[in-house]
Amino acid sequence: MENEKYLNDLSEIKNLMNRSSRFLSLSGLSGILAGTYALIGAYLAYKTIYFDTSTMGAYKNLVISEEAVIRLLVIAASVAFLSLLTGILLSIQKAKSNNETIWNSTARRLVINFLIPLATGGFFIIFLIEKEMLGLVAPLTLIFYGLACVNASKYTLGGVRYLGLTFIILGLLSTWFLGYGLLFWALGFGVCHILYGSIMYFKYERG
Repeated sequence: MENEKYLNDLSEIKNLMNRSSRFLSLSGLSGILAGTYALIGAYLAYKTIYFDTSTMGAYKNLVISEEAVIRLLVIAASVAFLSLLTGILLSIQKAKSNNETIWNSTARRLVINFLIPLATGGFFIIFLIEKEMLGLVAPLTLIFYGLACVNASKYTLGGVRYLGLTFIILGLLSTWFLGYGLLFWALGFGVCHILYGSIMYFKYERG
């Protein structure tokens, strides 16, 4: 009996330490919804690129008009905004249901470590767009997002690390197949987010 009590105490201490060092309020459902938004955005981007009369050229060498580029940026920004808003709202809801604080030192470390690679990649991609080097935009968004996930994973659920590594691999593959950037973008931000969100939801949230 004493050994069992000792093991239970150790388990409780471990859980408390884990909760204090990791942000556990990420919602799997937010990943599913983010992936759904991304697939819708990829479809709208596809329509903009390949069915817009202002675009010219073969599949791998399209010349996209300035208006089409602006529409693509609006689509991307809308997907990012909806995903972020959904993630915040569902994380707040999950934290409340678990009687946890949503904004603490762990959450701040998570956000900072996530934003450093993401902001760096964002500025770099804006520079590439300004230089009209559009072929590298999709691969680099995947790579820098993956790096952001890996960098932040030590402060949250371990599955985020594997999600980030998957994004990095997809981004590197996308640099080899530059003409199919939108497909890799849909696979990463759409399919991978839905798969990851589903795994996290059924593993940690469905009760």
